[in-house]
Amino acid sequence: MKKKQPTSVVTGAAGFLGSHLADLLLARGHKVIGIDNFVTGSVDNISHLGGSPNFKFIEQDVTEFIFLDAPVHYVWHFASPASPIDYLELPIQTLKVGSLGTHKALGVAKIKDARFLLASTSEIYGDPLVHPQTEDYWGNVNTLGPRGCYDEAKRFAEALTMAYHREHKVETRIVRIFNTYGPRMRLNDGRVVPAFISQALKNKPVTVFGEGKQTRSFCYVSDLIEGIYRLMMSGYDLPVNIGNPTELTMLQFAGQIIRATGSRSKIVFKPLPQDDPKQRRPDITRARKILKWEPKVPLADGLTQTIKYFKTKV
Repeated sequence: MKKKQPTSVVTGAAGFLGSHLADLLLARGHKVIGIDNFVTGSVDNISHLGGSPNFKFIEQDVTEFIFLDAPVHYVWHFASPASPIDYLELPIQTLKVGSLGTHKALGVAKIKDARFLLASTSEIYGDPLVHPQTEDYWGNVNTLGPRGCYDEAKRFAEALTMAYHREHKVETRIVRIFNTYGPRMRLNDGRVVPAFISQALKNKPVTVFGEGKQTRSFCYVSDLIEGIYRLMMSGYDLPVNIGNPTELTMLQFAGQIIRATGSRSKIVFKPLPQDDPKQRRPDITRARKILKWEPKVPLADGLTQTIKYFKTKV
């Protein structure tokens, strides 16, 4: 008997991560229904899928009722502004997509009897007092600060996901995504990778906040999407960190970008933004054990691909 082709709904399908996820799902034989309202996503990210018979696109705000007449097997909820510039400009939309949008996406999963995956974030740990961050850590979040709209939207989304799991018996998965980079990031999205690369490619000063001692760890997009796919296909329903545990200070990272781009840029220092986390590194023990996953792409290789992409945009 021929196995039925699975159908996946991807909210935020025109975004950086959503579009890479759509590519992977199509490559693995899924039909994909992408939903996006282009608030932070871009047509460019999905234009190559235009002729695919297995890709259907709906331009819609996911905070409104989602009507789909096709059977659905998987719902991947990726819709949300996800960079500091976006959620500082769009705090209310960010809160609405995390709350109302998650509610609507869970509603689709419930009515279609589909499995649901929430794209959550390392931001739910806030400015962590525990290092590295394990999934059992409850976080240190300022609900009233400028980042609160994003942190709390995602924390609420996790709580709602677990409520649907417990009350409605929806099969749910939660991924906590740590810093990810790669082609299709927006040049001006305010995150450190596009900021440093665009400054370096223009030979402008590379802006480091504070003394540059704060740390981040960067996961290449193909590694991340593979980990998320494995989580959806697993039988595990508690949060899982997906990210790269290799940690760098911002000063080290700025130096690496300048070298990788062959730039003449110098590093300049600016005041640290409010509630900027001092350190971020995922503990990926759970992902290694349950998903048999760990990142494979070295930073140098990932940066080469990312810089190549940004050269076409600068």
